[in-house]
Amino acid sequence: MNRSSVSLAALLAVLLATPAIATDETPPAAAWASIAQLQQRMDAGMLDSRQLTQQFIARIQQIDRSGPTLRAVLETNPDAMKLAGVIDARHRKAHGPLHGIPVLLKDNIDTGDRMLTTAGSLALTDAPAPRDAALVARLRKAGAVILGKTNLSEWADMRSDHASSGWSGVGGQTRNPYALDRNPCGSSSGSAAAVAAGLVTVAIGTETDGSIICPASMNGIVGIKPTLGLVSRSGIVPLSHNQDTAGPLARSVADAATLLGVIAGSDPRDPATAEADRHATDYTRFLDPDGLKGKRIGVVRQLAGNEPNADRVLEQAIATMKAQGATIVDPVTLPHLSELNAPESTVLQYDLKHDLNAYLATRTGLKVHTLADLIAFNQREATREMPWFGQQLFEQAQARGPLTDRAYLDAQAKTKQLAGPEGIDAALAKDHLDALLAPSWGPAFVTDLVLGDHIVSGDPNIGGASQPAAVAGYPSITIPAGWAHGLPVGIVLFGAKWSEPTLISIGYGFEQHRHAWQPPQFLDTVDGKPQLAGSP
Repeated sequence: MNRSSVSLAALLAVLLATPAIATDETPPAAAWASIAQLQQRMDAGMLDSRQLTQQFIARIQQIDRSGPTLRAVLETNPDAMKLAGVIDARHRKAHGPLHGIPVLLKDNIDTGDRMLTTAGSLALTDAPAPRDAALVARLRKAGAVILGKTNLSEWADMRSDHASSGWSGVGGQTRNPYALDRNPCGSSSGSAAAVAAGLVTVAIGTETDGSIICPASMNGIVGIKPTLGLVSRSGIVPLSHNQDTAGPLARSVADAATLLGVIAGSDPRDPATAEADRHATDYTRFLDPDGLKGKRIGVVRQLAGNEPNADRVLEQAIATMKAQGATIVDPVTLPHLSELNAPESTVLQYDLKHDLNAYLATRTGLKVHTLADLIAFNQREATREMPWFGQQLFEQAQARGPLTDRAYLDAQAKTKQLAGPEGIDAALAKDHLDALLAPSWGPAFVTDLVLGDHIVSGDPNIGGASQPAAVAGYPSITIPAGWAHGLPVGIVLFGAKWSEPTLISIGYGFEQHRHAWQPPQFLDTVDGKPQLAGSP
């Protein structure tokens, strides 16, 4: 695997020269600065992209590869410093909204460079992808530095129903920077943990159901799961063309909005994006501090009541929203919520086999070409690939037939109708609502490689509100909202198709008055000691 050739000693010197945590007297260090703050420093000649990239690589070495050892980053781009130098040679004002900003990518997103794209599996380590994913091309055009690839739940958590989120055969177990024995959730585990730990300003994750919303919430950051078809999926290792999408992870709504505006848009390689150019925009236009004023927001109590800490934070969030002029309709019933699990599972199993086989056909230089090949590979490499859990979901998907099967067509039609027109749309229309509100999830659970995750979307013991928007293909956003025993807890807002502007406006208005984000302390456990010298 490629690794950065930059001198570790030199990088650590750069890192240690900058305070790790912002204070009231000094501007935030690069680790915690926003896109706007970093670009202001570049414009003023106080910073350039090479220096910024070098600082992040050093911080990855200090925190991710040693020290707390988060295992969030699988690989740093060996060409990152060269790319940053090219960007520095350009005139800032002539280029895009991410000029000079390093970005990390979940390692199921293709890059046509020397880095690998593995989906966390050793089966995909023989050769890199042949070309950039469409969203990567957009990032490069906007002036971003592709800093590296992040760890994830292997195969985006679709190999086993007994898995530990954030574990992959390539990268091992990602850890939550707020308490290292806690789970980062998944499957965009490394992307979320990296942003939370200040290893990068922003990152890209992907979601089929919960894989942006859950890790963002449990790592105390902002995550946006866009409308299906707003962001191209070409060049992304797939699970389901009915639900897959990529989206931004950031420490603020403003940075997430900036990133979404860059990656959104139509792409001829992904027919689902045919309407994207009609809706894609500069989402920073909707960053209104008074974004809550006059909005009608419905509380979906069916998605609450599962976890006391999450419920307490939800009540605090509702109070903030009311104080800022929102009308809260409480409760709101989301029809058919209990009817989604079985047909969703059927759709995902069929799609996994079909879509993954199609993707593997685009990857030259690999020894695996089908899902059946992957199953056989895992059996041969069981010691490395299956030390903790198996591949039940792979085997169930392999047993499914073609997408013309009546069982598939019926389940697909049912999920879309019940989650969308008869679900979210009906709830919004009934009470003339702008958005729906629920707890994102409870606080992070303890990582358990033996028993697997203690969480499923809709789990009566933990909760989770990603499913309705994920199945419908509608947008959702999670925002930090409070704390439980030193662990972050978020709220999720979701709404109609293409309603990203409304959700961003509400989310930003909430964020600007709630001020819930805090940097992690890298505790060994919730009541333990920091595992990084100088952490707050």
